[in-house]
Amino acid sequence: MHRPAAVVLAAASILLAGCSVLGGAGGGPTPTPTASAGVDVLDLAVGDCLQTGDARRVTKTVPVVDCAEPHDSEAYAVIELSGDDFPGAEAVTDRAVTECTAKFTAFVGLDYATSTLDFAYYFPTPTSWKSGDREILCLAIDPASATVTGSLAGAAR
Repeated sequence: MHRPAAVVLAAASILLAGCSVLGGAGGGPTPTPTASAGVDVLDLAVGDCLQTGDARRVTKTVPVVDCAEPHDSEAYAVIELSGDDFPGAEAVTDRAVTECTAKFTAFVGLDYATSTLDFAYYFPTPTSWKSGDREILCLAIDPASATVTGSLAGAAR
């Protein structure tokens, strides 16, 4: 079984400026700020297919493509956070793991624990929180392939 790798996140990400952090399965490099072309990460929505590139980085923009084109992830759920004060990286990532896992089954059509698919998520940083960022965006990914073509909705794998 390939779980619970999604819990492993780089805690150093909270120290970096940026809009959101991509966290998720497996290990990875320490987050580094990037300036990629694409849609503002705060404007991403459920159903968007993305080219996230390497995981665990602070980013402001992400390339969005038509789901019929090759892509590496697909947004499947939004989790709304609340409060005036940033709750802390551990609280945010714990909520992301819990709720992205819970919403995974409805999207993929198969329980997360038995699926060959995985998930990652964008979550607020302390800096983006101050600007009103209160969303976690869950992303379905296929760890066996660099890209997928078509939606992972109902993939049941």
